[in-house]
Amino acid sequence: MSEMRDGYVTTVDGLRLYFQQIGSGPRLLVAPSGVPFLDQLAGATATHTIVAFDLRNRGRSDIVTWPPSERPLDDEADDIEAVRRHFGAESLDLLGHSYVGIVAILYARRHSSRVGRLIQIGPPGPDGSIEHPRHPDDDLLLKGILAKAGTLQGETGLDDEERCRRFWDILRPLYVVDPGDVSKLDPWQRCHLEAERRSGPYVMTRIMPALRALRLGAADLELVTAPVLTIHGRRDRSAPHAGGRDWVRVLSHARLVSVANAGHMPWIESPEEVLGAIETFLAGAWPAAASTSSREEPS
Repeated sequence: MSEMRDGYVTTVDGLRLYFQQIGSGPRLLVAPSGVPFLDQLAGATATHTIVAFDLRNRGRSDIVTWPPSERPLDDEADDIEAVRRHFGAESLDLLGHSYVGIVAILYARRHSSRVGRLIQIGPPGPDGSIEHPRHPDDDLLLKGILAKAGTLQGETGLDDEERCRRFWDILRPLYVVDPGDVSKLDPWQRCHLEAERRSGPYVMTRIMPALRALRLGAADLELVTAPVLTIHGRRDRSAPHAGGRDWVRVLSHARLVSVANAGHMPWIESPEEVLGAIETFLAGAWPAAASTSSREEPS
């Protein structure tokens, strides 16, 4: 792996965002919320300088202490611009996992000339009013997880770190299809960090309502002119696969790579396919799996 360095970027509203950087390629690849993902991206260091940073209220970044924002997704898009400016890049490529794939789109909508290529992995759909169906087995698993989480919430005598670890143990089977892959998610559990322990209420009370309120159609996304690669596990229980299909319908220059037998973190279960698609796309080509007669891979 290339030598890594780390540090902090200061946002326009004065928060410090923790980042890690590897590589020295001519292009800047920014991965918001991607610090635990950095090792997997090392294959792109031949073409990119890769910067992964912890979002506000997450990881080693600062916790917001002022009244809650009414525009949390836009705030996180603003933070991407702060990172770009910090590194002095005229433009950047973006990689966003889960809802951060939407934040990356919002950034590209406002800064279209700054974005070269954009990758979403497992994003929720562009219209938060649509609830896509899940596989019956996945729906049953999700209900069981929610029930266990509710029981944990009622338990007393746990310190914040232990409660966070217990919650993560309950939640992580949601993200992969094969139970044997659950332990591979351990790097994403960072309950030793205060911001991670406190992130749950922020996500539930600010981020989730903002996602449900989204109504992004083709007309809203005309300014997103960069090529977009959407990678989606077909058995994604957190953000169902149909949401990925919706993105390639509303974006003018997008392709979908669907990963069989994979969930919300498809690089865990199909690393060669997912990481190979990312590297191919960042090098300037569409991955072969997405090269179909239409912009959407057949179901």
